[in-house]
Amino acid sequence: MRVRKIETARGLKCTLREWGDAGSPIVYFHGAGGLLEREPMLEILGKSHRVYAPEWPGYGEEETEGELEDMLDFALHGWDVVRALDLDPQVDGRPILVGHSMGGMIAAEMACLAPQSCERLVLIASAGLWLDAHPIPDLFSTLPFELADLLFHDPAEGVKILTAGADFEDPKALSAFMIRNARQLGTAGKILFPIPNRRLSKRLYRQTAPTLVLWGSEDRFIPPIYAERFSELLPNSEIAWIEAAGHMVPAEQPDRVAGEILRFCRG
Repeated sequence: MRVRKIETARGLKCTLREWGDAGSPIVYFHGAGGLLEREPMLEILGKSHRVYAPEWPGYGEEETEGELEDMLDFALHGWDVVRALDLDPQVDGRPILVGHSMGGMIAAEMACLAPQSCERLVLIASAGLWLDAHPIPDLFSTLPFELADLLFHDPAEGVKILTAGADFEDPKALSAFMIRNARQLGTAGKILFPIPNRRLSKRLYRQTAPTLVLWGSEDRFIPPIYAERFSELLPNSEIAWIEAAGHMVPAEQPDRVAGEILRFCRG
């Protein structure tokens, strides 16, 4: 993995993680929890693709979270980041957009805004829709110790992944976690609070590139019925289910998720 800084045409700087040196480009957009210390799914994809994973404003060292105010800002910033990668369309082709949860919502909005600009779209347990009969729990009122039960099929393993080995008995470690979490959720809240409904359903008809809707079958945060609704609204889509996985399916089943993405990208 390589880490570097990039700057968009708007002048916003962000941290970018990269994997791989060859193959078609994949741009991955993380969810409300940010990038994890290790991203094994992206490591696997990097063996056959060039993978780029930018951090959203509010998630990196740069204090740029105040620059994005609404869904349009997030979507345009996503395309600004892609532009800053300096990909050559003649050589590299169009990027494959992959987004998890909040990142999937933004990737879908990006694809609806510029449907000819992405080769394929992968939505992993994506936010963005709302079904009154199946409300999504309020992430912003969820206490830290409740997150693993809500987001993971295996909560015990989820605690290990979320804390990355940090000792929360150490007041400094706990304080750093709480500050980082509050800052990140402050950014995510601009498009996810009070409910993640920004009328994306009215725009999905514009996304005509092949789309993979990928979901953990045990997702307790955004129930699997949302995968079916995404597939109904997207003109050219298919669903892939990952067993024994919750909302954090890329972290729980990285091999299987990467395998489904690679299968889909081969067409």
